[in-house]
Amino acid sequence: MATKLLNILTGINRVSVPSSGSMILVSDLYGAMPDTRTTFLGRAPVDQAWKAAFDHLITLSTTKRPRGPDFDMYVDELTREVGALIATIQPTAIHAQYLGFALSLAFTRTAGSIPIIAIAHGPDVMVAERNVSEREAMKEVAAASAAIVTPTAALADRIDRLTGRRFTDRLTVIPWGIRLSDARARGQPPTGTGPLSLVHAGRLDDNKSTITAVEALALTDHPHHVTVIGKGPLREHLEERALELGLRDRVHFVPFLPRAELWRCLPNFDAFVFTTRGLEAFGLVLIEAQAHGLPVVYSDLPGVRDILGSAGVAYIPGDPRSLAVALDEMGRDFHRRKVLTKAALNNARRYDIVTTGRQLRELTLRVTSPFNRHSRA
Repeated sequence: MATKLLNILTGINRVSVPSSGSMILVSDLYGAMPDTRTTFLGRAPVDQAWKAAFDHLITLSTTKRPRGPDFDMYVDELTREVGALIATIQPTAIHAQYLGFALSLAFTRTAGSIPIIAIAHGPDVMVAERNVSEREAMKEVAAASAAIVTPTAALADRIDRLTGRRFTDRLTVIPWGIRLSDARARGQPPTGTGPLSLVHAGRLDDNKSTITAVEALALTDHPHHVTVIGKGPLREHLEERALELGLRDRVHFVPFLPRAELWRCLPNFDAFVFTTRGLEAFGLVLIEAQAHGLPVVYSDLPGVRDILGSAGVAYIPGDPRSLAVALDEMGRDFHRRKVLTKAALNNARRYDIVTTGRQLRELTLRVTSPFNRHSRA
């Protein structure tokens, strides 16, 4: 029997470069999904190497506008553009990235009988929790979707609550993954005790709470060092705070690194520090760190413990003293670090992007089957 070829239309309403976890994820995901033809809608400029994962990439021409007085007009214009593209592409299914954002609304309003799978990424849930209009948009997309994919049960529960428990049966958990075949752990296990060489990577904003790592170093018994990799609105504040605390020589700032460069330097560190204090949809960087043999010291948020298994050390989110204690304990016990390193490598094997792609393809086949489409009519 011939394998069914799926023609998938998807997109993210951003410049088409690997500038965030979501953009990196989608290129890995659709590059790993077997027997599919994927058309991606994005915005210029386009990173030519990044777009290689898609069979076709179309840059949207409708001028992007944020929420405000002109937002509804913008969504109407975007909907007309997307509707014309759908008529031309005639996809088997639509994958709407981000619940309730403008492009997902455009997909919802023009899909007709084409099945939609909505895929949550985290920022969409965060804004829906803060904003009534965003919450209504999320409900509109959820109502039009045959399935709603989230990477964790914790995020699924938040979406379920935000949508009034009306679409519980449509929620499906498919964990994200990375290209495990490209990850390389360091050759030698950790030895000795004393100060740790730590790394933190991510956007430098309030939710990521990098300040917790900086302030924790001022409270540790050992002179641990942390390298902060990333960019964001709080970069200058973090540098100033490090100077105020006398940590000039113990906190090192590095600009955002492309993933290949980040992965090359990860094995040079003893442990990864994860400091997010609010919602985290999945935290791909946690798995990236583990796949390179790094134990993770993490803020104990809903869902994160499930992702990391027993391969991490938890502390109270946003609490520098709790983090300081966790770092000192790890620094004093290198036998535990060896155990955590082995557990990290084993845990990371659960999150191969190939598995994610296969599961999403199987879900897409189910929602596009004639029986399921007839039963939902």
